[in-house]
Amino acid sequence: MKNTTLLIIFGLIVFAVAGYFIFANSVSAGKNSSNNADVQKITLSLKNGNYYPNTLSVKANQEVEITLDSSVRGCYRTFVIRDFGISQTLRNPTDTIKFTPTQTGSFRFACGMGMGFGTIIVE
Repeated sequence: MKNTTLLIIFGLIVFAVAGYFIFANSVSAGKNSSNNADVQKITLSLKNGNYYPNTLSVKANQEVEITLDSSVRGCYRTFVIRDFGISQTLRNPTDTIKFTPTQTGSFRFACGMGMGFGTIIVE
């Protein structure tokens, strides 16, 4: 009985921590980014060995502009979204990736070597 209680408590802690990381690493284009009427602007950083945020929400048929801040280094500066035919190296924080997603769904993005990754949710 004591082991069962400890197992349940441990499971709840793991569930709470996982939930925190899932929601703490996501952003909508209109939220933690500068957003004007036509362009959804998102700036990504590097945190804990991955892109931050690593879950992005954008609107379909509206231009998206992604920049990588100065914390992003190495292979992480080559940004790939295969489903959109994007593979671009951003040499400095003023470089941008611009695209307009036309279909809804979840799409994976990654660095050039696949070490850093995330998801773009197009609504």
